[in-house]
Amino acid sequence: MSSIYNKGTRVWLPDPTSGWVAGTVSSINPPNDESPTAEVTLVISYDSDTSGTTTKTLKFPYSVIQTASEDNAGNVQPATPPPGQDQLPPLRNPPLLESSEDLASLSNLNEPSVLHAIATRYSRHLPYTYSGIVLVALNPFSPLAIYGPEIIQAYSGRKKGELEPHLFAIAEEALDCMRRGAGGGGTDPTGAGDQTIVVSGESGAGKTVSAKFILRYFASVDDPAKSQSSGGRRREIGSEDDGMSETEKQILASNPIMEAFGNAKTTRNDNSSRFGKYIEILFDNSHEIVGARIRTYLLERSRLVYQPESERNYHIFYQLLAGAPSKERKDLSLTSNPSDFAYMAGGGPTSTPIPGVDDAKEFRETQNALSTVGISVEKQWHIFKLLAALLHIGNIRITQARTDAVLSDDDPSLALTANLLGLPIAEFKKWTVKKQLITRSEKIVTNLGSAQAMVVRDSVAKFIYTCLFDWLVGVVNESLLGEGGEGAKKSTKFIGVLDIYGFEHFKKNSFEQFCINWANEKLQQEFNAHVFKLEQEEYVREEINWTFIEFADNQACIDVIEGKMGILTLLDEESRLPAGADASFANKLHQQLTKPEQKEVFKKPRFNQNAFTITHYAHDVTYDVDGFIDKNRDTVPDEHLALLQNSSNEFLREVLDAALAAANTAKPNGTATGDQTGPVPAKRAGATTKKPTLGSIFKHSLISLMDTINNTNVHYIRCIKPNEAKKAWELEPQQVLAQLRACGVLETIRISCAGYPSRWTFEEFAERYYMLVSSKEWSSNTDYKGLCSLILSKTLKDEDKYQMGLTKIFFRAGMLAFLESLRTQRLNELVTLVQKNVRRRIAYKHYQTLKISTIKIQSWYRGILARRFVEEKKKESAAIKIQKVARGWLARKQFSEIRQAVIKIQAIVRGHQARKRALEERTLSAVLRLQSLFRGLNVRRHYLAQIRKVIVLQSQWRRKLAVQELRGLKAEAKSASKFKEISYQLENKVVELTQTLQKRTADNKELSSKVRSLEKQLESWQTKHDEVATRHRGLESELAKPTVPLTQFEEALAAKADIDNQLREASQRVIEQDKEIHRLTEELSAQANDMEEKRFTIETATAKNAEDQNTIAGLRAELASTKEQISRNNTLNALTKNERQQREPPTSPTQPHGLRALQELGVNTERQPSTSRRRNRRHSTTGTGPANHARNLSDEITSMKKSNQSNPRAVSVMFPSTNGIVRPRDSSGLPLPPVSDNASDEIIRLLDDDAQLDEDVLQGLIYQLKIPQPSLHNTPLAKEVIFPAHLISLVSNEMWKQGMIAESERFLANVMQAIQQHVIAFKGEDIIIPGIFWLSNVQEILSFICIAELDAAQGYGPGFDAADSQNVDFETYERLIGIVKHDLDSLEYNIYFSTMLEIKKKLTKMVIPALIESQSLPGFITSDGSGKMFSRMLQGMGSNQQPTATMDDILNLLNKVWKCLKSYYMEESVMQQVVTELLKLIGQIAFNDLIMRRNFCSWKRAMQIQYNITRIEEWCKSHDMPEGLLQLEHLMQATKLLQLKKATMGDIEILFDVCWILSPSQIQKLISQYHNADYEAPISNEILKAVAARVKPDDKSDHLLLTPETDEVGPYQLPPPREIAGLETYVPAWLNVPIIRRLAMHVS
Repeated sequence: MSSIYNKGTRVWLPDPTSGWVAGTVSSINPPNDESPTAEVTLVISYDSDTSGTTTKTLKFPYSVIQTASEDNAGNVQPATPPPGQDQLPPLRNPPLLESSEDLASLSNLNEPSVLHAIATRYSRHLPYTYSGIVLVALNPFSPLAIYGPEIIQAYSGRKKGELEPHLFAIAEEALDCMRRGAGGGGTDPTGAGDQTIVVSGESGAGKTVSAKFILRYFASVDDPAKSQSSGGRRREIGSEDDGMSETEKQILASNPIMEAFGNAKTTRNDNSSRFGKYIEILFDNSHEIVGARIRTYLLERSRLVYQPESERNYHIFYQLLAGAPSKERKDLSLTSNPSDFAYMAGGGPTSTPIPGVDDAKEFRETQNALSTVGISVEKQWHIFKLLAALLHIGNIRITQARTDAVLSDDDPSLALTANLLGLPIAEFKKWTVKKQLITRSEKIVTNLGSAQAMVVRDSVAKFIYTCLFDWLVGVVNESLLGEGGEGAKKSTKFIGVLDIYGFEHFKKNSFEQFCINWANEKLQQEFNAHVFKLEQEEYVREEINWTFIEFADNQACIDVIEGKMGILTLLDEESRLPAGADASFANKLHQQLTKPEQKEVFKKPRFNQNAFTITHYAHDVTYDVDGFIDKNRDTVPDEHLALLQNSSNEFLREVLDAALAAANTAKPNGTATGDQTGPVPAKRAGATTKKPTLGSIFKHSLISLMDTINNTNVHYIRCIKPNEAKKAWELEPQQVLAQLRACGVLETIRISCAGYPSRWTFEEFAERYYMLVSSKEWSSNTDYKGLCSLILSKTLKDEDKYQMGLTKIFFRAGMLAFLESLRTQRLNELVTLVQKNVRRRIAYKHYQTLKISTIKIQSWYRGILARRFVEEKKKESAAIKIQKVARGWLARKQFSEIRQAVIKIQAIVRGHQARKRALEERTLSAVLRLQSLFRGLNVRRHYLAQIRKVIVLQSQWRRKLAVQELRGLKAEAKSASKFKEISYQLENKVVELTQTLQKRTADNKELSSKVRSLEKQLESWQTKHDEVATRHRGLESELAKPTVPLTQFEEALAAKADIDNQLREASQRVIEQDKEIHRLTEELSAQANDMEEKRFTIETATAKNAEDQNTIAGLRAELASTKEQISRNNTLNALTKNERQQREPPTSPTQPHGLRALQELGVNTERQPSTSRRRNRRHSTTGTGPANHARNLSDEITSMKKSNQSNPRAVSVMFPSTNGIVRPRDSSGLPLPPVSDNASDEIIRLLDDDAQLDEDVLQGLIYQLKIPQPSLHNTPLAKEVIFPAHLISLVSNEMWKQGMIAESERFLANVMQAIQQHVIAFKGEDIIIPGIFWLSNVQEILSFICIAELDAAQGYGPGFDAADSQNVDFETYERLIGIVKHDLDSLEYNIYFSTMLEIKKKLTKMVIPALIESQSLPGFITSDGSGKMFSRMLQGMGSNQQPTATMDDILNLLNKVWKCLKSYYMEESVMQQVVTELLKLIGQIAFNDLIMRRNFCSWKRAMQIQYNITRIEEWCKSHDMPEGLLQLEHLMQATKLLQLKKATMGDIEILFDVCWILSPSQIQKLISQYHNADYEAPISNEILKAVAARVKPDDKSDHLLLTPETDEVGPYQLPPPREIAGLETYVPAWLNVPIIRRLAMHVS
């Protein structure tokens, strides 16, 4: 470490445009004698110049290099060097730290490094960066999808630093510290207790929006401790109100109100807060928000009467003009044009409207917010009435007559103002242009000049608006604190959010800038002290050797402003003098502030005597005293105040009384109760009390604010405006650097640099730098701290450069960069060693290859010689063979020719013989055919005769049938359906005629337009014709002149011929157009006549249709009576025959062939969705059908039920048949003893025993039931699973059969309540078996109820029907069926919901450790900065923590759920719903965790996750559910993204194509979070910018996180009802239910 500047050192070079540019030291020329005065030359090349030809040479003494190396001077911005000496370039950080999330972790802490880190993150669309305890927030000027409910929940309960820097991280840290506090005010040493979040920055930096998001976080986030125990207080994230309380809604509603009345458009910001506010969110002991209060500071009153160019007045005025209804605007004499009012026209026409802002919509939102905080609509219009009066005040015209101001009596604005304010016109006019001086003996009234009168007019307007603003703040506070201040009484803790103006420095700075910068000085002093305190406390906590850090205090500047005989004192003194003037005030300042310590802070400008300069912590600011006195007084004349207080406008009096009462409590010497800065009216000259000036009031508020802040734990958010043009994602380095200085971020860094700014834990340091020492020097017994000490002793010889704490290592600035260079050098040496050995191995392999190749060449050539010899021998042998083959071929050719000739002769002879035989055969065939034709003719004649006779008989019979059909058709023609058909045809005819008429009308209009266009064309052609004729006559006259040369004459003749041709063509076109017009006119007339006829036809048809409707109504009445008579006859027939015709008995729920065909009943069997009391869900719309049944049924039960199907049923669907010959049997299949004749009485007796019946059902069948264990190998029988449902249904059916409707209702209600209580009593994994078991049984009971409902719709009940129900109220029975079905529907959903919710809670805890953190794939183990891999290398240095869950745990849980669904015969649709929802939850939780993790997203980690997903994929395929993988698509594509190459823009295009389901913001987040390994090249900043540019801010569908449904259960689609043929009376032998067993025996 002889010098920090060597060849290859990365440095920053100053640049006039961008501030700083990157460079690298290309050469350094140290002196030979190392004399301190010897000159050192540094040659630095610019990194932006790839050729390396652009360099910069720096020269300075050798002593400067030595001092920089010893004191790390390159880490802070050095002072200006002496003349003739260059400035030392600041050092750059290693690539690892260049885009660090925390500026305090930078090794080289200097301005260019800080600016580069912020700019790099900003270019990646990451607006937030930590700087120690400060969050630096750059305004993106573009909407971001990082503030939604899912992001809020992601930051809930997370420590600062676990996730990306964010506003919500600061808010969560404040919440956590507040929750840890004991209450009672103040904070403890750990920071627990009351909290304050200071949001500061210049106008347009995003302070207001940041504060708004923080308040939204407080109102929306759940307490993690409560969410774990009670499920949280909100479940439905993203709903309309997010489950917020009324107080939380009012807190959020206060923002639109404050923005409307206190914000305005400026040149820097479209929504600039023109006041400071401190919002206290009050919490009770249970950490719930119980109220809030708002304190405001220094409202910019001058904006009401004056706006600079392109700026606007307060938003509420523009909202009122744009959003007020026309009637109300007329009543208030307002127009919709802002330029009609002087108080709104100051900014010019370019000031409004604001792009992207709808003032009318904002007005409605303001009205809603006012209603939310308790301001009635009537009072709202009183507010708007005052605002209208203020606008009319600005339009009052005051002229000058000589030296006096003149106000016309007939000025309409004066009358409107007096009317709206309830003031007498004469008095208001008088005291606007006059003033009254009161002496001891008399009152003197003098005239004012026009300028003075305008000041009075404007002061009245500002006074009223300020009072209105203060009144609104008071009303909002009353609403937020509840009735009688209930919220303040309940509150024990609070979190304050301070949204205050940042440091301001303009060309002309006035009283407002003075107060703003004064407040920032106080805040900066507290900030520096807080940072210093935290820095020293950590050193003490870690027990390291340190010396107190000295930092520049700005107390001198504060003393000059508010000390004795300071600026504020002199200003108040001058303001109280009647003749006080700005120039006199300036003279006093220059005369009084002359002490040496004051001269360092207070300076007198050289050229402007009416100004003064203060050296603030951020910048020297020169203030112009013009207007200081008037703004500090800020009074309204007593006469105007008396007029306003005696106004007839009651609301105005209420506002003034409230504001003045609040102002009187805010005395400078009073207690800290004033949170208002309202104006105070001027007192009489003889008054004994002093008038509180605006400066003194602001000082009192500032003292109260600082007391509050000092008693809380403070968190800081510094908002930065990246550019003046408000362009999205563009950064101006110089402007950002100036704001970093102004907001104190660089001062924080300077304080950190004075101590030990870089801090690493022992584990992180050892994981990063263990390769700097040989593995021989440490063993398994070495702990982390010992290894770190060994590394530091080998690398850093100077022990002052670091300190070893209890849990961390503290480094001086620049040490991490040095260690990084050593690490890089060491890795390069190790890589070189590996390369050397690899190259040796490659060379050895090359030699072996050459040796083997030489041997192969030799053997190959010897083979060539041998092959040549063999080739010659082959040629000799081939010649002999060719000769032999040729001779043989000639002999074979001759033989072949002879053979072909013989064959041809034989073929000719044989053909002749064959043709002769064929002729003989053809002749014989023709003879036989003639004989067969003749015989067939005779047979057909006989057949046709018989056919004619049959046809005659058929005709006679068909005539008879036709006559019968004709009679039927005649009867049908007279029926209602025929008339309905005729009416329908007539209606269609009317509609058709109407459409034709409309079409003809449209055609008529079209033809008329064509006629008009043709007439216009005709006129144009006529005009052209006249022009041509005129031109023709002119040419003829020219032609007649004898002086024209021959050439011109020929040209004229040619022109004349052309013109004649054009004239003929035009004439021809005119004639054709006349014909076309005539034709179109005739067509138009014909169509008009045709339409008239059709209109008459339509009117006639309409009249006839009315008569037909009356006829149809009568026929319908007759048809209804006929149907009723037919229904009665059918019912009577059914009763007499004791059976139902065309109906088959239903099958059992345990029968595979299902119920009877319900389609034959003509009843719609769709399940109607029941209105659940819990939440909306889908219901099944599928009809009943056996194909949807999910149970495998035993042959024993099937054969038993088939015997019952052959017996006809009585009137009940569930009434067992008693007419069969099969003898009843018990559960073991043995015949039961014969039942006595009084079985019905025994059943009634059993049902009447309510207590024992409830005991059997509730205890035996529900609470104490031993549920059969699920198994896929030894599946329980269907009757062993659903017997509870059948026994419960059996009891209900017998009660209905005996007419016990009320008793059955009580019984079923108890059963359903018991089932629900029993299921929800189970927690965690224990609920799976009982939950799914009872889900199947409830579905079985619901299916039984559906059958009963179907029977009731047909008029049948258990043992009775609607026509024969002496003992049963059939309407009550139908109502009961409907209620029970609805309740069972809800019960089934509740069981499903409770079961799935508990399974999801269990699964949620397993997903992240099993799917994301576990590393089961060998060869791809990675640490990703967690230190776990190195802990495996150092056995004994730390416990090797295994994940709390593995993939086996997840698969076991899925297997258990699947096994229960299968074993308990649940429908396939339910099984698919359950598995799909669980897999969806796995995908959502895993994806959200992966995308939010830092230093985790690497390709190795993606391989591990993909391997885990593959195991789930195999499970889905083995269980025949491949569609379940669709729920993991986001996670699968995220792993693909991490594994794909990301080096070029082409790679990015491929990546976006492959990861099509991921949104651009998700892709951008994953790429920006990608963790590079040491051997990987980092992703270039250009690619990161290009990816970030693909994110569209206006894309509403682009969400960063998936909405997890941890506390939600998706919609449950009820399966279709099961087929139930009869109730099973199976009762297990081990079941202790004597009443149920006896009842089942009697029924069976």
